[in-house]
Amino acid sequence: MTNLNNLALIAQMIDSAEKNIQSAKQLLREAMGGKMDNSEILKKAQVLNVSEGGNVIEGVFDGQNMVGPDGKQYPVPANYASKSKLVEGDVLKLTIAEDGSFIYKQIGPVERKKMLGTLSADDKGDYRVVAEGRTYRVLLASLTYFKADQGDQVTIVAPKDKDSVWAAVENVIKKENMGDHTAVESNSSSDDSDADSEELEEI
Repeated sequence: MTNLNNLALIAQMIDSAEKNIQSAKQLLREAMGGKMDNSEILKKAQVLNVSEGGNVIEGVFDGQNMVGPDGKQYPVPANYASKSKLVEGDVLKLTIAEDGSFIYKQIGPVERKKMLGTLSADDKGDYRVVAEGRTYRVLLASLTYFKADQGDQVTIVAPKDKDSVWAAVENVIKKENMGDHTAVESNSSSDDSDADSEELEEI
């Protein structure tokens, strides 16, 4: 066997090992209920700001909620997260209005990557998108908006430089339309992240 063949074999073994490690991390995250990355999110949130009155809070999106500097979770409306295509690690600013309304604004988006995957559901009825050998959880509100079904191809958005449990749905290619690649496009623009949560229509 030549040195060139040896190098090719070593590269193949490394690639296989990396995929096995990614699969093992994914299984561990799912076994832990998707909480494996919370320490990283909390660490990022701890350096953010809270106003003296406590009515303006900065935090980090964990896939479903915003984690504040004190570790407290603040619910993020699913319609806002879906339309803004929030991903894990995005920095948000929450303003608590005098009437108690929560107004979110995305102020620090992380770098993103797009992937094409297939929508599936587990035994519990929870939906997942399988893309590039991994599975990602997605918000049901996004799937409802796109009227997605099992077997559809889904374009998802995830953090570029970190593993994540959750991904945002960008668009859906219905399985019956896969031959002509007809996609259900999102009507939201890049400015959706600046919209107030109360002003967003229900998905």
